[in-house]
Amino acid sequence: MPSAQSTSGEAPTDRASDSGLAGQARKRPKPGERRVQILQALASMLEQPGAERITTATLAAHLEVSEAALYRHFASKAQMYEGLLDYIEQAVFSLINHIAEREIETTPTERAGKVIHMVMQFSEKNPGLSRVMVGDALVFENARLQQRMNLFFDKIEASLKQILRVQADLPASATTTVDAQVRASVLTAFLVGRLQRFVRSNFKRLPTENLSSSLFLML
Repeated sequence: MPSAQSTSGEAPTDRASDSGLAGQARKRPKPGERRVQILQALASMLEQPGAERITTATLAAHLEVSEAALYRHFASKAQMYEGLLDYIEQAVFSLINHIAEREIETTPTERAGKVIHMVMQFSEKNPGLSRVMVGDALVFENARLQQRMNLFFDKIEASLKQILRVQADLPASATTTVDAQVRASVLTAFLVGRLQRFVRSNFKRLPTENLSSSLFLML
């Protein structure tokens, strides 16, 4: 997978032929390259509207390799999904930290809005990963994967709360803390709802649809 520092937030898929990793078969992939190809293929298959549960057999067939070849790089299918979760977390939270720590010239509400916008853009660029984020692709997988994804959104809510608590002209108080907590909770619920709608609509209803107007009403 690419570095999480990428500002595009776009995960690689088999469509990324210009990367030299997808669509180009090599007899002897470089160290770690086959692992990346497997994750690319899994993300690509998840992008198919109405996709059924992906098995190691269908994934191997997509890659034109044996199932044994998959297990040389991943101990289980759950570990493959964990590779996608690692990418999602690294990409999203590195950008959240950038917004929270470096865009100090903006107001707390503007930074919170940018966080929501960024996560929704990431979802739009990576529809297959959106299915992982909302749990749709994890229904029949190991329960710990869904628990980890739930924790992902808890962390986003905590980040939003921390951003909204920063008030340049007001001292910290119980009132500002509760207000930040409530707004962070509402924003997170809105984010999750938009991502779920995106997946349910087979990626037709974009998360960023009328986003500016929606954030204006909430912030």
